Amino acid sequence: MTSHTLCLRRPNGVELELSSRGATWLGCHVPMPDGTRRSVVLACPTQEQQMRQRAFLGATIGRYANRIDHARYRHRGHVVRLAPNAGSAHQLHGGDGGFHAREWRVDTVDETQVAMSLVSPDGDQGFPGELRAWVAYTLVEPMVLEIALRAVTSAETPVCLTNHAYFNLDGDARDVRAHRLRIAAPHYLPVDAELIPLGQLAPVAHTSYDFRAGKPIAQDWLADAGQTASLGYDHAFLLDPGCAEMREPAVELWSGDGALSMSIATTLPALQFYGGQHLQGIPSRHGGVYTNCAGIALEPQFLPDSPNHPEWPQPPCWLQPGGVWEHRIRYVFAWR
Repeated sequence: MTSHTLCLRRPNGVELELSSRGATWLGCHVPMPDGTRRSVVLACPTQEQQMRQRAFLGATIGRYANRIDHARYRHRGHVVRLAPNAGSAHQLHGGDGGFHAREWRVDTVDETQVAMSLVSPDGDQGFPGELRAWVAYTLVEPMVLEIALRAVTSAETPVCLTNHAYFNLDGDARDVRAHRLRIAAPHYLPVDAELIPLGQLAPVAHTSYDFRAGKPIAQDWLADAGQTASLGYDHAFLLDPGCAEMREPAVELWSGDGALSMSIATTLPALQFYGGQHLQGIPSRHGGVYTNCAGIALEPQFLPDSPNHPEWPQPPCWLQPGGVWEHRIRYVFAWR
């Protein structure tokens, strides 16, 4: 099936590039007060290179974002075995054949919105039930993008869809650790050396994971053993419950030069913050290759391995037949 490249734009606003392969966010070009545009989303120069990279640049992730321990979960007395991937015993981002690797159908498109859909058959990557998924990218205002995610199923299944864009608001893929980041999260999820949750949420207070007041990403980089194991931040944060109403941003990011900011609001309960410390060698749209920490991923989602942890204080990740899984992510760009 042929992939489609799509462009969205509003007058005096951001311009988006999207691909039907993986329902991927390929580009985001933000107008600046001096008349220039900043390219703030990481991507490869060609479709072939984009398909080969393993960092999920800009892709729609499914059926389940993040890691599931040993590619299996126990539910209602049954063990469901999934397809492991990423060179491990675990499943990451729905498996090698996950939604990021699929050709999505373009249902509707105009200058400000594109809607795409995908059918995931029963047993796909081990997940039960036929799942029908939809994603819509909409420029609701000149500097505001909203991603709407929706799914229905023929059998009970865990679902966690998200977008895996990497951001660098300086526009030239310099070291993103010069950016300032705020995350409205009182707790984070400690993980082992394979990035599998240890089981208990921990308070961010008095740790390197406390971004509630905002701070430079570099400030506490590699400041503890948890970060050392993952060579930097690659951790999930349980957002303040009030964020789910989207009245306030869950995340705020400021460029290293202080000229541009981006806020993220979402109905999803958690966020994975990944510092991009394994991006070295991926072909860059700017020419050459990306270096480590050329961009960061800020992925709204359920906590990783949630199917194995019903005790965690978040909404259930299960979708039932007759139900609808629906969540939104809103990105707002602003000059400073």
